[in-house]
Amino acid sequence: MTKAIVLGLSLVLIGTAVAPTAFSGTQSNASINAFWEKFRAAVIKEDKVTVADLTQFPVEMPYGVPKVRNKAQLIKRYRSIFYFEHNARECFNKAKPEVNSSNPSEFTVACKNAAGEEVIIYSFKRTQNGWKFSGLDNINE
Repeated sequence: MTKAIVLGLSLVLIGTAVAPTAFSGTQSNASINAFWEKFRAAVIKEDKVTVADLTQFPVEMPYGVPKVRNKAQLIKRYRSIFYFEHNARECFNKAKPEVNSSNPSEFTVACKNAAGEEVIIYSFKRTQNGWKFSGLDNINE
């Protein structure tokens, strides 16, 4: 009977050691989805202040385009960021986050340009303050 108790406790301990890893992946996906819904809604509403609050500065930009260094610059340059060869409102209605398989602390959202090519890439990363918008790229440049 003592062996059965030891075996039972061992299984519980092993299960506890494995569970946080499985749960953290689910929790990470849930946190990505919650953040994405909030960010997406702010862009669709053109709520520049909320978008800026959900952003990590400086925001990386495509080759040759200066970084967005602070909240005031993001608000001023909003149209060039979210309507850069595409319409972010339309894109974000359908777009889904794609987690970086080599770094689960990052995800991207791809948007199509006028030619229908998915070349506009929005980058997001997990920071100490939660998920944040961190960059924009045009993979054609």
